Amino acid sequence: MSDQCIFCEIVHGNIPCAKIFEDDQVLAFLDIGPISPGHCLVIPKKHYARLEQCPADLAAALAARLGPIAQAVIAAVNAPGYNILNNNHPCAGQLVEHVHFHIIPRNPDDGLFGHWPAGKYPPGKMEQIQQKITDSLAL
Repeated sequence: MSDQCIFCEIVHGNIPCAKIFEDDQVLAFLDIGPISPGHCLVIPKKHYARLEQCPADLAAALAARLGPIAQAVIAAVNAPGYNILNNNHPCAGQLVEHVHFHIIPRNPDDGLFGHWPAGKYPPGKMEQIQQKITDSLAL
């Protein structure tokens, strides 16, 4: 448990939550500040600030539970779609520094995430970034 981590406090039962799933590794609960009905969070019970710090077996356990939880959530709120989001670091929108995935039910014309701000690489830039990534990737 990390000092001052609200999600760790939830895992340990010190702060109540609207729990929708729990096993020995993963906890899922409704977000108290939903951006759509049914918006929930799926977290590892052990504290890791960011996804890349999470051991591969725990990341796999999280991933294995996302689909079934999302399916149950969208069925419960009668939504035809959903987003799964994971923000890492405050500059990426991470407000709680404990790995978590948002499952956000979506409906047509709900006004959420209306436009993907796609850009374009200048000539040669994509290949340059590709090379830097492959050079530093350690799997």
